[in-house]
Amino acid sequence: MVAVKDRLTKEIAYWDHRAEQLKEQEFAGKVNARLNSGLARQRADELTSRLQRRMAELEQERKLSPLPPVVIGGAMVIPRGLLARLKGTETQPEAFAQNTARVEAVAIAAVMQAEQQLGFVPRDVGLEKRGYDIESIVPGTGRLRFIEVKGRVRGATTITVTKNEILSCLNKPDDFILAIVEVDGEDAVPKYVRCPFHREPDFGVTSVNYEIRKLLETGQFVE
Repeated sequence: MVAVKDRLTKEIAYWDHRAEQLKEQEFAGKVNARLNSGLARQRADELTSRLQRRMAELEQERKLSPLPPVVIGGAMVIPRGLLARLKGTETQPEAFAQNTARVEAVAIAAVMQAEQQLGFVPRDVGLEKRGYDIESIVPGTGRLRFIEVKGRVRGATTITVTKNEILSCLNKPDDFILAIVEVDGEDAVPKYVRCPFHREPDFGVTSVNYEIRKLLETGQFVE
């Protein structure tokens, strides 16, 4: 309240003084085309009204008092790593990362081989973050097939798809292919799904989980 009153009082005093200066100049025949005494007086009056409103608002805020909290629910959060350690099933992050990288590499290689067998010319562009992993040329047409590869170990039930990958599908619906590759050791067979995504993710969403079974219900080997 002290800070607001000090600032606005100084502004009011300035415009009061400015209004008197301009009024004297107008009496002397020196008219300011950009600002006259009436406008200066109006600003001073507006600031006075503003000061009164703000002081009243701040006085009301001083009377606010918090009500005692009401507990309507509770939850106990237990880290998944702690549960795994207690069960003896803990997996080291390094081992998990290495296994994930191996599965992805096997999946990419399987799709590259499948594309070559189908007569296309594939190129791995996964490091370029385009929203898909493989760009496959259709010989003699100039067309490209854009393939996003999702490698999962046998028995996995979901895949995670980024917003960028979903948007790539929506932007290239006729040429985008989602390749789901179930990896069992070194064995991997790609299953292609065309037009797997039908709407853009909500604002703020970075990735979406999908059930593999439901995606494969509409899947087919695309040639």
